[in-house]
Amino acid sequence: MPLVSLDRVRKAYGSGAARQLVLDELSLSMEAGEFTVVLGPSGCGKTTLLNLIGGLDTADAGRVRACGLDLTGASRAELTAYRARSVGFIFQFYNLLPTLTAAENVEAGIRVAGVDREAAREAARSLLARVGLGPLAGRFPSQLSGGEQQRVAIARALAKRPRLLLADEPTGNLDEETAGGVLELMRELNEETGVTFVVVSHNPVLAEAGRRVVRLSHGRLAEPETI
Repeated sequence: MPLVSLDRVRKAYGSGAARQLVLDELSLSMEAGEFTVVLGPSGCGKTTLLNLIGGLDTADAGRVRACGLDLTGASRAELTAYRARSVGFIFQFYNLLPTLTAAENVEAGIRVAGVDREAAREAARSLLARVGLGPLAGRFPSQLSGGEQQRVAIARALAKRPRLLLADEPTGNLDEETAGGVLELMRELNEETGVTFVVVSHNPVLAEAGRRVVRLSHGRLAEPETI
């Protein structure tokens, strides 16, 4: 059974004349351990797709399943538990807490999953070392470059050992060279950990990073998936 599956999913925002159909009868599945890149222009439904898979939003019609849970019919408590235990998120703007150090930001991500403080501290430092930031563990986000902040965000997302990692335009704020390094790091971590990565972007360069590429247009698959 796929780790993630969407069956004829529809999602719209607004009402009346302002109603906008964002996902239109979308069916898609992703296997455990895959590195999938979802490409498409702004407004094609990429972020909405991630939000549905991540349990941050619900479909209007169709069914979404992930990590063995039917997200479409799940309660708020079930969705909260699912996000805390099974899903890691990476965003374009890093979303690090400015008053916490790099290590403390990663620690916070682990503590959400119920890990005790000492184990969380040890895991945070180990992960920061793995993403090349061991010596910078005590620095605050304002003391880090954009690429370094995104590496902290990746470490934080992986800290609780999720089954699924969702990345929304993870290189959108980075220069080409730094973006390439971040993508390579995510590919390596996918291979090492077996965590399923789903990365969405409007940048076709990211197609080179994915073992599998899905293209969206107007809320539908634009062409057959390529592996």
